[in-house]
Amino acid sequence: MAYDVYLKNCLLPVTPEKIQTKINNKNKTVTLINEGEINILKNAGLTDIEFECEIPQVKQPYAVYKSGFKDAGYFFDIFEELKKSKKPFQFIVCRKTPVGKQLLNTNIKVSMEDWKITEDAKKDGFDFRVKINLKQYREYGTKTVNIQIAASKPKASAEPKRETNNSPAPASAQTYTVVKGDCLWNIAKKFYGNGSKYTVIYNANKGVIGGNPNLIYPGQVLTIPAA
Repeated sequence: MAYDVYLKNCLLPVTPEKIQTKINNKNKTVTLINEGEINILKNAGLTDIEFECEIPQVKQPYAVYKSGFKDAGYFFDIFEELKKSKKPFQFIVCRKTPVGKQLLNTNIKVSMEDWKITEDAKKDGFDFRVKINLKQYREYGTKTVNIQIAASKPKASAEPKRETNNSPAPASAQTYTVVKGDCLWNIAKKFYGNGSKYTVIYNANKGVIGGNPNLIYPGQVLTIPAA
C-alpha cells in the first residue's frame, strides 16, 4: 500500500510508518441527586493528528521528491513557517494500492501545533526524525447586526457569515475530467475558490462517484454546477 502525505503543498519525502488520528468529543458527565451519573452529549471536539516521519539529510533511494532532492533544512523551514504563519493549511493523505487503485483519502484543514526533531546517529546516521502534532481547524467568524429604528420598537436582523471567494465560480455548468492525484477539495477550490464547496460537486455527481466522496478516479468526468 502506498501513501502520499502532504502538509499544504509539501510532500513528505518518506511516508510516516504510523499516523494517529484522535477524534475528540466534548460530552460531559454529571451526577444528578436522585438519578446518578448521566452523560450530556455535545458536538464533537477538534480532531488531533500525530505522527513521526523521517526527514533525510542525505539522498536516500526510498525517499520521494516532487522536484529533486531537498535536504532536511528545506523541510524544517517549511514546518517552522507553517507553525509561525498562524494560518491553517490542508493535511492530505492519498492512499492507493501497489497497483495504483485509489483508496480512502484524508483531506482536513489543520494548524501546526508543534514539531520536535530527534537525532539518533546510531540508528539514523545523518538523517532526522520529526514528530508532528496537528489540530483540526474550523472556520469561524462574527455576524453583523443591523438595527432598524421603528416607530414602535427597534428590530434587529443578522447578516449571514460572509465567505471570501478569490476565484469566480463558473457562470454555467461545466465538466471536468479527473486526473491522478485529484481530490474533490482541490477541484472545488479550482472552480469555486473554496475547497469546502466540494459537496456541491459531490451532490451533482453521486451517480459517477458513488457513496464515498473521497474516492474519485482518473478518467471520471464530473459535472461542475454553476454558482
